[in-house]
Amino acid sequence: MSIVTRRDFLKISGVAAAGLTLSQLGFDLTPAQLHAAELRTALRIKGAKETPSICCYCSVGCGILVSTDAKGTVINTEGDPDHPISEGALCAKGAAAYQIAVNDNRLKKVRYRAPNSDKWKEVSWEWALDKIAANIKKSRDKSFVEKNKDGKVVNRTDGIASVGSAALDNEECWLYQTFLRSLGLVYIEHQARI
Repeated sequence: MSIVTRRDFLKISGVAAAGLTLSQLGFDLTPAQLHAAELRTALRIKGAKETPSICCYCSVGCGILVSTDAKGTVINTEGDPDHPISEGALCAKGAAAYQIAVNDNRLKKVRYRAPNSDKWKEVSWEWALDKIAANIKKSRDKSFVEKNKDGKVVNRTDGIASVGSAALDNEECWLYQTFLRSLGLVYIEHQARI
């Protein structure tokens, strides 16, 4: 037989009084059943195409669902609950990934600033890629080492280094690494290791 102390009695009475008061205010205390599928019918992404993607910010590789309308315009981004790494969770930067695609301040054309200039000018992609290729060739030719001091063939360039991107998947990293090694780069680093 348990004895109810005065303190226990006051606790029980207080909880009972609070429950009775809330029930009279019109609150429904029965558990609510709301499913994601039902919720989507009321959202602006109803009928949108969902494309799984990877967050571009760090090397964790969180999954993002990108919703696009019929025109291909990004209308929403959210964490992918089926992704094995993040299970739908995103950091503040990943949660704001929508602003990467939908932002009035985002540059939409290639811009170039010449050495010693204080002005940017718009250029075409073809011009920019040709300029990058010419700069790589110039630096590689200037710093290429065919043999080291011991006379061993090394075929490397010490004038170019690379820091990779965590947004690349394994296949893209392999292609990037193969390209860099074919140029003779030895200073190759990756964001996930820094």
